[in-house]
Amino acid sequence: MCRVLKVTRSGYYAWCERQGSRRAKENQIVSEQMVDIFEASRGTYGSPRIHAALLARGIKIGLNRVARLMTQLGLRARVKRKFKATTDSEHPFPIADNVLNREFKTVEPDRVWVADMTYIWTREGWLYLAVIIDLFSRRVVGWSMADHMRTELVLTALKAALGQRNASPEGLMFHSDRGSQYASADYQRALQAADIQCSMSRRANCWDNAVAESCFGTLKTELVHSRSFSDLAEAKTVIAEWIEVFYNRQRIHSTIDFLSPVQFEDKYWLSLKQSIAA
Repeated sequence: MCRVLKVTRSGYYAWCERQGSRRAKENQIVSEQMVDIFEASRGTYGSPRIHAALLARGIKIGLNRVARLMTQLGLRARVKRKFKATTDSEHPFPIADNVLNREFKTVEPDRVWVADMTYIWTREGWLYLAVIIDLFSRRVVGWSMADHMRTELVLTALKAALGQRNASPEGLMFHSDRGSQYASADYQRALQAADIQCSMSRRANCWDNAVAESCFGTLKTELVHSRSFSDLAEAKTVIAEWIEVFYNRQRIHSTIDFLSPVQFEDKYWLSLKQSIAA
């Protein structure tokens, strides 16, 4: 090879050492950035999200190399558990059709909201959480927590969403499972009063509401399963911060170009403003 390249053997080996040293320095710099990103994600990002975050920082690197360095650094994302039903669909209330039909992508904010409930154990008892998510940006636009799972819980989340968001001029659809809280007369009246179309999942089919289920899977995997709560008040404080500060504003989502929900919405509104001005 030295003869083909017309270089001396000593010169060739010196070049190899320099390349190895350069690669090692690059790996060190990249590794420091990866640890910083992993810690900022609260120990939740796997290689795809860390790769996207590195690219956003202007570091050009391949996904396989990121995965290899993560293994060397001992950085391991937590794995989600399977979906688990949390609502009772055995009730006498009317059930809406599955209008959404797993169309989980929309072209603008506030065209489709999806909702669900879950529960979190504390040493004081169960805490119940209801959320409403905008399908466009995956942003949690309304939420509420209480020590019960009566209709009041989901109504409070709906009022919170309606208090800070405006429905698209094209109309707004609300999708949930067929739990008694969402099918109740009080909740249906609230949807009708806001001129919101109702859609419900098919019986015992969590995949019809996969986005909301995924949000809870992320919450449980990245927060709840790694700690315990002494009482309801502590759990409420921690979960509220996780939703508003981390999930909505910091955590990047693969389905929205590896941006956070707030970043994705900001990008949309800026693009819309520029197109109108053009």
